[in-house]
Amino acid sequence: MNYQIINSFINKLDPELAHSLAIQFLKNLYIPLFPSKDDEILKINILGNEFLNPIGLASGFDKNAEVYDKMFALGFGFAEVGTITPKPQEGNLKPRVFRLIEDKAIINRLGFPNQGLVKIKSRIETKKAAGILGINIGPNKDSASRIDDYVECFKNFHNLCSYICINISSPNTENLRNFHEQDNLRKLLTEILNIKKNLSSRTPVVIKISPDINDADIDMICKNILEFNLDGLVLTNTSVKLRENLVNKKKKRNRRIVRLSYQRYL
Repeated sequence: MNYQIINSFINKLDPELAHSLAIQFLKNLYIPLFPSKDDEILKINILGNEFLNPIGLASGFDKNAEVYDKMFALGFGFAEVGTITPKPQEGNLKPRVFRLIEDKAIINRLGFPNQGLVKIKSRIETKKAAGILGINIGPNKDSASRIDDYVECFKNFHNLCSYICINISSPNTENLRNFHEQDNLRKLLTEILNIKKNLSSRTPVVIKISPDINDADIDMICKNILEFNLDGLVLTNTSVKLRENLVNKKKKRNRRIVRLSYQRYL
């Protein structure tokens, strides 16, 4: 009953405003009086880290690394912040989030809005993570070299987290998914692993891919992951191909449709 009342109220708010209010509540008002304690059976070892449980918060909620400590207190086994870009950026023009109540779906075209590397790095340095913290990195929309952006983010964050996630899969940054192509992918992985070697970094690196790739691309990406000895694969970002069966008239407002946030590591 309480959930229904709260959900009914939230559904009357603009979805991006509701998200902002949730962040502010967690940041400034929420006090975990009864911290959760996980059963030992839930512990898993992935990426060289012990996760207290396998349920985590994917990137996209805590874009600016403001509330990851509260996520641990709420019982999440890990929290992934970002996507973080080198320079601050506003993202795409508003409105850019649309709630489709009849379809139990949300459409968004945020476009990596975040406060940028310098400010977010300072925040993470100040607030040491008490759990498994992943940092999701990406390029600025207007970058002259997107590979350089990934490298710059890796250099600044590799020693502040449990793993780095390379986001090549958002459909809301134009041509970002071109990194799923063989030549582009190999160039990106080469540069990331070169900087990792130069820094003597032991931070695991995973890559987040699109669900809209074909079988041939899946085979190619998996071969490259094995060849470059990446630590993991995140399945997946969200699809641009699920709208035809939706009911709400807003279904054409954007290409990206989110029915369920699902993140899994292989």
